[in-house]
Amino acid sequence: MSEERVRVQIGETGVATVTMVRADKHNALDRAMFEGLVNAAEQLADATSVRAVVLHGEGKSFCSGLDVASFMAGSGGTGVLLERGDDHLANFAQRVTYDWSLVPAPVIAAIHGNCFGGGLQIALGADIRIAAPDAKLSVMEVKWGLVPDMGITQTLPRLVSVDVAKELTFTGRIVSGSDGCALGLVTRTADDPLSSALALAEEIARKSPDAVRAAKRLYNQTWTSNDAGTALSLESELQTGLIGKPNQIAAVVAGMSGERPVFSDPDS
Repeated sequence: MSEERVRVQIGETGVATVTMVRADKHNALDRAMFEGLVNAAEQLADATSVRAVVLHGEGKSFCSGLDVASFMAGSGGTGVLLERGDDHLANFAQRVTYDWSLVPAPVIAAIHGNCFGGGLQIALGADIRIAAPDAKLSVMEVKWGLVPDMGITQTLPRLVSVDVAKELTFTGRIVSGSDGCALGLVTRTADDPLSSALALAEEIARKSPDAVRAAKRLYNQTWTSNDAGTALSLESELQTGLIGKPNQIAAVVAGMSGERPVFSDPDS
């Protein structure tokens, strides 16, 4: 990659900050940005010291969507986005959203400015979204005669009803962060979404990483499933893997003593 597009920083508390750094283009998605996001997710998926992740964009916007001009100017055009590796469920474009579900730690998107098209789909791939009240969000693909195809089928159904999803997709209309919160696209709003996201990440980082990771897995695998038997079995399986382990004991001791717990990194 000739230019840095995504910066990953991991703090002493285990909070990782992932920053899209193409501020002059409102963090529009060129090939280097796609590669940077995929690499960041891969790095964090293997980082057992990471307790929570904050994803945001540098400059005036979170991400303004696909930089079509950059792809048309390069060899292969946008066709590269549809390429799928043999060992990946998602194609190249879908991985910048879907791969956040493969990061065991919670991912929090801090949204400000423009969050359009592919940018919104990236945010939807996070576990939690905190947006500025005046942020601008849109499922914008219909404007270009396209359908949203960056993993939205795996994210939007968990957040809104199908009629809301259709209305947003059919029209491509822009909604504010406040309206997005009312619709369910956004978890909550904050005047300074990055500071709010970092504070939430620090709060999560003080909890047992084993329990937090297990809870993310539990909800990711069962939330939209109608298979009650499998879901109930997974609850029991995950709980059995937590009970009596060092981090669970540390949580109990801390809860009873009022002292801050010290947790060890998960095994994987």
